[in-house]
Amino acid sequence: MQSHVKTIFSIAAFVCLSSLEVGAQTSSDALPNAPRQAMPLFLAYGQNNIPLPTTPSPPQPSEVPSTLTRQQAERLALANNPHVHISQLIAKVQHQVVRERRADELPNLNGNVTAVEANDGSRLSSGSLTASRLVNHSGGGVSLSQLITDFGHTSNLVASAKLQEKARTADLEASREDIVFATDQVFFQVLEAQQTLKVASQTVASRQSVTDRISALTSSKLKSDLDLSFAQVNLSQSRLSQLDAQNNLDAAKAAFSDVLGYDKEIDYQLVDDSDTLPPLPPDPDSLIAQAIQNRPDLQSLRYSEQAAQKFSKAQHDQLLPTISALGVVGGTPTGSAQYFISNWYGAVGANVSVPIFNGFRLTAQASEASLQAQAAAEQTRALRDQVVRDVRIAWLNANTALQRVTVAVQLLKEANIALDLAKTRYDLGLSSIVELSQAELQQTQAAIGDANARAQYNFAISTINFQTGVQP
Repeated sequence: MQSHVKTIFSIAAFVCLSSLEVGAQTSSDALPNAPRQAMPLFLAYGQNNIPLPTTPSPPQPSEVPSTLTRQQAERLALANNPHVHISQLIAKVQHQVVRERRADELPNLNGNVTAVEANDGSRLSSGSLTASRLVNHSGGGVSLSQLITDFGHTSNLVASAKLQEKARTADLEASREDIVFATDQVFFQVLEAQQTLKVASQTVASRQSVTDRISALTSSKLKSDLDLSFAQVNLSQSRLSQLDAQNNLDAAKAAFSDVLGYDKEIDYQLVDDSDTLPPLPPDPDSLIAQAIQNRPDLQSLRYSEQAAQKFSKAQHDQLLPTISALGVVGGTPTGSAQYFISNWYGAVGANVSVPIFNGFRLTAQASEASLQAQAAAEQTRALRDQVVRDVRIAWLNANTALQRVTVAVQLLKEANIALDLAKTRYDLGLSSIVELSQAELQQTQAAIGDANARAQYNFAISTINFQTGVQP
């Protein structure tokens, strides 16, 4: 008796493992993108203590070049930022949901092992042991079930899951574009802060030179103490501006390190790899059409809307019958002879399940799914209107920023000329220190304004690319 039971347990265990491998291979064949060896690898992780795959760690700060262009910064951010990894994992999760839905369309094969010792004359029982099993016996076998049709319920669920997978893939692309846009924003902020600090440092050096010269002339009784006081005030103001510029640069670098996916600040110098300003598109209408076609977040909502429609159909299909095929086969090598004519058993059949009444649960689920599909359609329409508005505003901002660049260049040119004239007049004694101070202040403001205008225009073009869904 014990030897027969051991034999049956060994056969059933082999059948179970074989059915698992067959099911995994069938799922892989049905989904070309699914890993064909998913189930054997899972067993290997549990039996051989193979570590689970982990997200690759970002490169160490020492591996990052000290000089970064905007394209290099974007690639680092896409590789290291955790928000991109989160979106990738969510997309992979949805792929597994598709496999789960498809499993309802595939055969369901189970292995069974049973060993019973009971009073042979019993015919009454409770729980899972039915009367036909209340005899001394042991056996094993397999059971197979296959869905024939449920009139679209399962197929619509699979279609809905596939559309949701496409939506999550579009969300991944939207997350990538968000990170690129955030990288560009902080990149130009750092460039602007670097240029502002450079202007502030040059202003400090220039005013220090003027102060030293006036101090020497004051000592020689050629300039008044009032001139020296104005020069020292101007020098102190320029040093305060230098401190503010340095703080702004440090803060921008901290934000830049964060968007690159590092928890510590990296010592780098950003360089603008473009010699000329990028051109401005002629009109916003073509940009709007491009955005409606390419925006990944809008594509995601479209796929979600289609998935909601498929799910609504699936919920309505629950009211229809379900037809399934069943089959079992196995053997009972040991048992009471008076109850078993043969050591083998087998049967096939079909089952039709018709929902009659379930408290209106199915009709409520169908109505809920229909309303969700309508809400998804309205969400898509709302985002489309928002995209049209954002693209138009982005083009207007870029057009204004380009005009500001032209004005800022002219202003800086005039401020430099005015400062040269003011220095000459002051050296010749034709003007006061107030005129020179005013000219220095205007020149400093014009230089900072020129740097700000260029950075803001570059960022405005980056905003247009983001709003229109242009690939990085």
